[in-house]
Amino acid sequence: MIALLLIPLVLPFALPLLARRVVDRVRPEVALWTLTSASAILAMGVVACLGVLLLPLLLAVPLLAGLAHLIQPLDAGPQALVMVVSVLAGEGLAAGCVTVVRRALSELRRLRAAHLDVAGLPEAGGLCVIDDARPDAYALPGGLRTAGRIVVTTGMLRALTPGERSVLLAHERAHLTGRHHLFLAASQLSGWCHPALAGVTRLVSFAAERAADESAALATGDRTLAANAVGHAALATTRARAVLPAFAPGAVTGPVPARVKALLAHAPVRRLAPALLAMVMLTGVAGGSAVVGAVSVHRGVEIAQGELPSD
Repeated sequence: MIALLLIPLVLPFALPLLARRVVDRVRPEVALWTLTSASAILAMGVVACLGVLLLPLLLAVPLLAGLAHLIQPLDAGPQALVMVVSVLAGEGLAAGCVTVVRRALSELRRLRAAHLDVAGLPEAGGLCVIDDARPDAYALPGGLRTAGRIVVTTGMLRALTPGERSVLLAHERAHLTGRHHLFLAASQLSGWCHPALAGVTRLVSFAAERAADESAALATGDRTLAANAVGHAALATTRARAVLPAFAPGAVTGPVPARVKALLAHAPVRRLAPALLAMVMLTGVAGGSAVVGAVSVHRGVEIAQGELPSD
């Protein structure tokens, strides 16, 4: 049963390679949903397996064993190996919890600071223009009491042509409409749970930018204009965005040359890439292993409680 619970801890290392292939070969919105879902499923499997692996160590404590009504020790495999794995699982789970809480609070503080920066400023149709010579533009996610808005500086508006401004606003509007900040936040959270999943976060961000690029190109009807707008906005941007949370998407986020190249090519078509199927299989195997392993541990607990005969 221990081996089954270790499989979901190893499988996430295969996701970044598959994620790169999915981003390159399927439509951006499909890649965005797939990568985020796969990361979230694998992260939940990691947390669940660490929790179950910690159980033998907890039930080795007489007080906890009494509370669980164990009449004999839990048999989860070779005692020494089980204890080592259980201790490591406990350390990993504790480290993960500390990381999630610390970084989540940091991101929330940044989101609050970003909202305070634009609080009280006039807006029209969800667009807020800041009088700042430094070019910048981003989609600011809404808070509990505030709606999402597009934030653009006067420097960015002056740096672009009227047509490019239309592309920029359509791009940021697509971020808000598609709630891309939720995908980015979910991917971030998954990355905090497992180091391999952290490598997928930037690919999720790239997929979100590509989805917004395609939406802007469709809205304006000119892919070349959209490519020029992305390139010019990136060249003009000089502001450090450290104050913003990492899940606040912006027009110049991600590898801009790759985004421009994609816009200058034909619009992506719907197709089912083998990498997409492999990713589905990966999450399925991880989920199945976690469930079967947890069921095996649960059966071991019942045996230790005397509820089932030991085979």
